[in-house]
Amino acid sequence: MSEERGQGRLAPVHFTGERSELFGLLFRGYLLMVPTLGIYRFWVTTWKRRFYWQNTVIDGDPLEYTGHAMQLLIGFLFALAFFLPIYIVFFYLSTQSPEITIIGYAAVGVTLWFLSGYAIYRGRDFRLSRTLWRGIRFNQHGNGWGYAWRRFGWSILMVLTLGLVYPFMASNLWKYRYNHTWYGDRQFGWTGSWKTIAGPYYKLYGAVVALAFATIFVSASGGLVEVDGVLMPGWPAWAMGSAAALVLWLGVYYFRSREATRMFSQVRVGDATISVKVRARSLFGQFLLYCLSLTGALVVFGMFIGVIVGSLFGNALMNPGAEGAEFARILQSGWGTIAWLIACYLALLASFALLGEVFLGYGYWMLVARGAVISNADSLKSARATGEDLALVGEGLADALNVGAY
Repeated sequence: MSEERGQGRLAPVHFTGERSELFGLLFRGYLLMVPTLGIYRFWVTTWKRRFYWQNTVIDGDPLEYTGHAMQLLIGFLFALAFFLPIYIVFFYLSTQSPEITIIGYAAVGVTLWFLSGYAIYRGRDFRLSRTLWRGIRFNQHGNGWGYAWRRFGWSILMVLTLGLVYPFMASNLWKYRYNHTWYGDRQFGWTGSWKTIAGPYYKLYGAVVALAFATIFVSASGGLVEVDGVLMPGWPAWAMGSAAALVLWLGVYYFRSREATRMFSQVRVGDATISVKVRARSLFGQFLLYCLSLTGALVVFGMFIGVIVGSLFGNALMNPGAEGAEFARILQSGWGTIAWLIACYLALLASFALLGEVFLGYGYWMLVARGAVISNADSLKSARATGEDLALVGEGLADALNVGAY
């Protein structure tokens, strides 16, 4: 239900998707990735995006995602061809001296970091070009390589200043992305500055530095304790360090909530403006749900692995001293047993990824969507559609480097 205020009609944003629906979708997709050797993940990504888009209802109308899995697959294959020379370089470096190998790997790592900036921008371009609202398509202009150089330069400054320039970097990159974003013939804009998140960021930064120095001071003044012939800090230092870690852990959620609230609230679309409110305790609550789900998954896997190990090593457990012979027998029994153990390991990793998306990814999207309100929403009714950017085929490097979003 909309409201009328001084800034025009206020249009709410709703998110109607259920966590259980997302879980079922991802679980089915992960199972299908096994016989297809992972290729089905492009279909899983498409399902997931359509789930998020169609359940995000803005002023009574949902978003629509028109991308297809084959587009993502084709883009990924193009990216693999691009990465072939890099794979050859990795192989060549592995045959060189340790000094050359380290320098070479470092150079390749820096190159990949630079390319990830281009990949992020191009991936966002693809997602926007396949997103519609009320039949009107979003789009992104600008230059991907220009964004990559901009991000790379800020990354160097982040290292040189030990993270002090983060508010300047974040505001600059947000402004570039949103000033080149369009909804039909309406241009987005970002009206914030480095001051938008400077307060929360430097509060957290100052707290971390102060607690780090306090931990060092307590360690130095509290004396050392000898444990098995090794000198280690005493309990006051451990207590101080634990308190510092707890503050940092909670501080991250405080900052993420303030960052989402303040940065998204500086976005405008033509004459319409966006206001977002995300609470730190809500973000933290999603993380607690994730931890509980992980605990449950580990218990289930622990019981399952226990049954397997018991059946395989039961004879060894009943006959102490025969462990080596029993292990050799299992290895000689074929690759089936080893394949089962590898499958269990991969299933555990897949469970972590699935639960991370169901609780952390879903939680963040849901909180941002439900905390958003659009002012002067009627100004968007006169927006006119523009053509689809057919030159974009998939996300390419974004998918290959795993820097895509949703």
